Amino acid sequence: MSDVVLDVEHLSKTYELGKRHVQALSDVNLQVKRGEFVSVMGPSGSGKTTLLNVLGCLDTPTSGRVLLDDVDVTKMSEKELYRIRRSKVGFVFQTFNLLPYLNARENVELPMECVGKPAAERRRRALELLAKVGLAERAEHRPQRLSAGEQQRVAIARALANEPAIILADEPTGNLDAKSKHEIIKLLADLNLKQGTTIVMVTHDQQIASYTERMVYLNSGRITREKQGTLAGRKKHACPYCGGKIEPGDETCGTCGKPLMPTEEA
Repeated sequence: MSDVVLDVEHLSKTYELGKRHVQALSDVNLQVKRGEFVSVMGPSGSGKTTLLNVLGCLDTPTSGRVLLDDVDVTKMSEKELYRIRRSKVGFVFQTFNLLPYLNARENVELPMECVGKPAAERRRRALELLAKVGLAERAEHRPQRLSAGEQQRVAIARALANEPAIILADEPTGNLDAKSKHEIIKLLADLNLKQGTTIVMVTHDQQIASYTERMVYLNSGRITREKQGTLAGRKKHACPYCGGKIEPGDETCGTCGKPLMPTEEA
């Protein structure tokens, strides 16, 4: 098994709008290693959503190649892409996308039902995942009885249900208050640090992005630069600001006092 979960080579995407051709992505090259947490940033219209849709097999590129967990998904049929989405990718959306008539446990069970897992196994794993995201006692509550932050936690548990190769998160903190943003980015970072979950997150929030492992900047459909985030320092046990010794679970550097995770007031 390769240590690269996602390998994007010379990816381009052009949309036809009437007689106009819109170049959404242009010659994008990107690798995401297993166990990495990458954020993608850029101004509105830079191609972030298009890139995420192509990576998640929701859209197909005009040219280039995408290898997802060693599988070339570029030339696959829609039926094959559907199977890849079910088994290889977990999605987390800004608007949560929970089904209102199902409770939290049932929402988490749904992806497992789609792949034919037995009811007892679905229930056991759903409860296990809800406990992992801190919602063990809210398993039987429907979305309307949960806060926005709790709904996003359910959505994260659902994304993990089929043990995907990668989680793709589209503005997962975009609809949350400061306290809930802190909780969600901490949860994602903990899943990455402790479980080795591979995550690619699109965000417009510079501060939230800074607490990931690597920040990739898009502009006009091209990757213009990359920058290391504080999570990289946490994995290396060294503060990214002063170089002082830290532990992966530290939220603040004991030497310089700078935050390694966002504060609730952020």
